[in-house]
Parts: sequence; structure tokens; C-alpha cells
Amino acid sequence: MKKILHFVLNRVFITALIVLIQVGFFLLELFKWGNHYVEIAVALKLLSVGVVVYLIWKPGNPAVKLAWIVPIMLFPLFGGILYLAFGHVIISRKLRSQMQNTEELMKKSLPDNEIVMQKVKEQNIAVSNQMRYLKDFSCTPVWENTNTVYYPDGLPYWRQMLEDLEQAEHFIFLEYFILGEGTMWDEILQILERKVKEGVEVRLIYDDVGSVFVLPKHYDQMMEKKGIKCVAFNKLIPFMTIILNNRDHRKIVVIDGKIGYTGGINLADEYINYKTVHGHWKDAGIRLEGEAVWSLTTMFLQMWNMSRDTDKDYAVYRRFFEGQSKIYEEKGFVQPYGDTPFDDETVGENVYLNMISYAKKYLYVFTPYLITDNEMNTALKLAAKRGVDVRIVTPGIPDKKLIYWLTQSSYQNLIEAGVKIYQYSDGFIHSKCVLCDDEIATVGTINFDYRSFYHHFECGVFLYQTESISVLKQDMEDTFSVSEEITLEWCQKKFMKTNVIGPILKLFSPLL
Repeated sequence: MKKILHFVLNRVFITALIVLIQVGFFLLELFKWGNHYVEIAVALKLLSVGVVVYLIWKPGNPAVKLAWIVPIMLFPLFGGILYLAFGHVIISRKLRSQMQNTEELMKKSLPDNEIVMQKVKEQNIAVSNQMRYLKDFSCTPVWENTNTVYYPDGLPYWRQMLEDLEQAEHFIFLEYFILGEGTMWDEILQILERKVKEGVEVRLIYDDVGSVFVLPKHYDQMMEKKGIKCVAFNKLIPFMTIILNNRDHRKIVVIDGKIGYTGGINLADEYINYKTVHGHWKDAGIRLEGEAVWSLTTMFLQMWNMSRDTDKDYAVYRRFFEGQSKIYEEKGFVQPYGDTPFDDETVGENVYLNMISYAKKYLYVFTPYLITDNEMNTALKLAAKRGVDVRIVTPGIPDKKLIYWLTQSSYQNLIEAGVKIYQYSDGFIHSKCVLCDDEIATVGTINFDYRSFYHHFECGVFLYQTESISVLKQDMEDTFSVSEEITLEWCQKKFMKTNVIGPILKLFSPLL
């Protein structure tokens, strides 16, 4: 009874109920105009045809467009309305203005670091081209003098974060997709409350849709009362709105501009295995200490000021770090980067595509979802066909059944081309990592799926010749040894899911 009551009182259930009521009222209005049914039906069908023509005409990935065209043509009466409500990204004039202002502030605050870029170019022109791409299309420079630590599990990541938060003197910024009440977040919150009393500025961004099942309503207001400045991004409201499709999937922590964290780990107990949901939860995070943290700082401030326009000069937060860069001298180069759904540049996917094209010896991938377009599938298969050892690890225990079947439907085609697929036997792998030839890697929040590539705000850290790369490689090799390698025979045994249900779901994969 308690579970049923919890479900019924949940914000998602209430919102869905209100949306259904709205649809019901819409249908009632149509019945009132019953004598004009033919005219109304023609108008709705013309709207759907117009939307289809628009989709064909607009630039973009054909697979994404086809995924909308199919349901619109199947349901022509309401297909056009469905697209306008959930598929067409309409940016208000106010939001567009805020975005432009934050982009200008970010560009103004970040150096070009051409000297560092030249060092990379002298060592490896292909890597410098990748970094040049990120600098031009993500507005994020490449850095030296940054210590990087890779964490193959959520528990040590969290424990180190607690130690670093205790040392904060000036400011703490946190941005997460999921924030859930429990041991992990509660211990962090206790530190934040103490730090606020010590005069430390604390800002918190969480995605309201991502956290809807694990936080009370109006949690942002509760934080404000504690002295923690808080933004609930993607505020869940009981109206059909496309912004629900564009979520803040990033995970960023910045402490005094000196220490930063990112990766796949959210702030909820399953991420440190204090709560078991889908077997052992394997995740990855990375800690930065040094110059590159400034990029994470500006990325956070950009998102903050899109929601709450308070900062006119980001440089004020860099003064706490000035003069200390030489403390963090370390081999290698580090480039944090972000991706936004509000432009036509799929930065997250393009970083992966560039790495796949660069690979000469091996390419290893951790991803919870493998729902990719034709370009990504072709790149992975071509890499395997030219002799690259391509290995991909996906979960052994699913978090979402339909998405799991969709992921598995990609296996056979890739395996036939020579790609090796592994399923993490102990549970759910949530890590988002790519490693290539002992030289380059990326660790971040970006899944191999349409949502991460096209709909979400994402971030990652591109690494070249850092010491953390060898730690990531060891983690990947250890994970292969405890995972099940998928064969063609396995695919045939799962024929219904992988060859029947999966291909049908692929028609709608960009919408899932």
C-alpha cells in the first residue's frame, strides 16, 4: 500500500495524469465541433504533412528525422501536434539571449592556449586536430599542469570528494543529473551546510526530471533556506513542453577552482553500491587538480547563468587559483569539454568518431547503452575491419528492458564485422569511457545513444598521454575478464529480442 501511495503521489504520475486530462479535454472540444470533423481532420493531417516536409527539408541526422516521420505518418491526426510538443526545439528569445551572453562570457574568460596546442602538434598532429576541433566547437582550450586521477568505482570517488569538500575555503559548485536522498548525498550535504556557515559560497544545479523520483518537491527551495544557492534545471511542470527532452545530464564538481570532478557518477546511493538495484553498479569518474579545472568552472557558470543570470565576470572565480599552476606539473594534456543540444554540432558523438578513426591498434569502450546511428556503426565496423581490436562493454543486468533489447539488437551486425562485445556479468556498467592506443582517452557523461548525442547537455574530459590513461586501461582489461563475451550463437539464441523486437524498436530509437 505504501509503494502504491508513493507512486500515485509521485510528481511524474501526477504530471502524466494532468497531461492525459488535457488530451481528454482536447478530444471533448473536438466532439463539440463534431459537425466540422472533416475540416478538423483535414487541418490536423495537413499539419502532419507540413511537419514531415519540414523534417525532410531541415538539416540533421536522417535516422532522427525518420524516427519522427514514421509515427507522424502512422498517426496523422495527432502526429504533427506530438512533434510540436515534444520534438521541435523552440528556444525563446530570452533564453537565446542568455545563451549568447553566457557564450560570450565563456569565450572571454578562457585563454586560447596556442602555445600548449603547438606542443601537442609537434608531438602528434592528429591529436592536435582533435583538440583544435574541441577548442573551436566547444570553446574549451587544452591545458597542461593538471593532475588527473581515474576512479573505476563510485565509492573511492565519493570518499575523495568528501575530503576535498572539507578543505574548501572560497566556493563549491555542484551540477548533477541525479541527486538522491541517502547516505551519499546526505554526507555531502552536511559538509555543504557547514561550509555555508564558514562563509563559503555554495551553488547547486540538479536536473529536476532526472531527480524526480528521488527528491521531494521544491527541493531547490529547501536548499535555498539552508543558504545553498540552488537551481532545479528542467523544472517538471504539468504541461507538455519540449524542454523536458533537453536535460542537464552533466556531472561537475568544482572546489575553489583548484579541484574538479566529472564522469558518470551521480549523487545517489546506487552509484556507490550502498543500494543494490541492478547488481553491482560499475561507474567511472575522474578528478582534476590544476589548470584544466578552470574549464569546468566556466562550464558550470555558463549553465548557472542560463538559468539564473547573476555573473557578469567569470574571472572573479579564477583569482583563487592564480599563481599556483606550477604546483600541478604533470606529464600529458587535459581538455574538458561540453556539448549542448541547442546547436547543430554533435560534439560528444564527433569526439568518439574522431577517436575511432584515429585508432591503429585498439579501441576500448565502456557504455551503458549502445543505440547508435549508421555513421557510428559504420565507423566501429570499419575500425574492426582494418585490424583494430575494437571492444565494447555493455551491462549484463539492464536498468530499462526496452533499451536493453535495443542495445542487444546492435550486437550481431557489429560482431559479424569483427567488433568484440562484452556484457558486464556482475551487474550494470554506467561508465562512459573510450580508450585508444595507450595515448588518448575520454571520460565523461556521454552515452553511446541518441539522447546523449542529440538531446542532453553533456560533458567529458579528453586526455592525451596522462598517467591516468594507464589506470583506465587496467580497469578495462580487468572488466573484460569478468564479463561475458557475446557470440553469434548467443545472438541466435536471443533471436526474438535481437532480430525481431530490437529492429522494430530501432525505428523509434531516437525518441526513447
